[in-house]
Amino acid sequence: MEDREPTIRSKELGEGLRDAMTYAGYHASEIARQLDWSPSRVSRLLSGKRGGTGYDVSAFLAVCGVKGAERDRLMALTVDQDKKGWFQQHGPVLPKQVRTMIDHETKALSIDEFQITLVPGLLQTGDYARAVISRNVNVPADEVDDRVAARLGRQNLLSRRIPPRFTYFLHEFVLRTPVGGAAVMSDQLHHLLRIAVRPNVTLRVLPAEIGAHAGMSGPFTLLDVADFKPIVYLDSETSSLFLELPVEIDAYRNILATLEGTALGERQSKEFIASVATELYADGETDDHPG
Repeated sequence: MEDREPTIRSKELGEGLRDAMTYAGYHASEIARQLDWSPSRVSRLLSGKRGGTGYDVSAFLAVCGVKGAERDRLMALTVDQDKKGWFQQHGPVLPKQVRTMIDHETKALSIDEFQITLVPGLLQTGDYARAVISRNVNVPADEVDDRVAARLGRQNLLSRRIPPRFTYFLHEFVLRTPVGGAAVMSDQLHHLLRIAVRPNVTLRVLPAEIGAHAGMSGPFTLLDVADFKPIVYLDSETSSLFLELPVEIDAYRNILATLEGTALGERQSKEFIASVATELYADGETDDHPG
């Protein structure tokens, strides 16, 4: 089998096999010896440059002692590895972690996101996240705490020693939708202002008064990932879509470039967020949230 450029699926398969190998306490050379493979064959499989057949992956996992759900997940990745992009259909109840997104997020050099209804997950306060997740009718009540914790845990990415560069375009509706009530929203907006002072974070607001805009097709996240190609992530209630074709990436870069010229500047955006936060407390501050 010839080497080829890794796809999202082959890359995730390779990383899953590498994790399995490490957990089992093996080195690539030991795997090669046990399977009577050349070291280069193992290396290409782990890097995603060589798609693993079902037989190859099954044999690899058997050596590493991988069983159950993780084996099923990795075996499923052997299907259509050469196909660009990846549609994940996960049903009405989301998995506890969207592993593919989190993997690429933690390895991203830059993350550009557009949102029209919600504060991006990496910027949400705990109360805001809880308000959003608890109102999702497809999330069981006993999973809310775990999902809030997982979402907040992802935010460690913002404080990493060498964090990615973040650029967020937020429609005015994001700021004005009273998720969790006035106190929660005021705290959330002030949190955005605190985040916005970080040198690696850019917040830009798209005012509602501009009317139609380049992002009307919906929210998206574009990630430039280290040692990989850019990807675009689209999410819905029951499915996730990862795009990686150059023409698809270019389309979303065009949207970002247009939003760049349409949205308020960074200073104006901060002033706009602060003014909306003040509006939310027009009737007076609460004891729990002093000004």
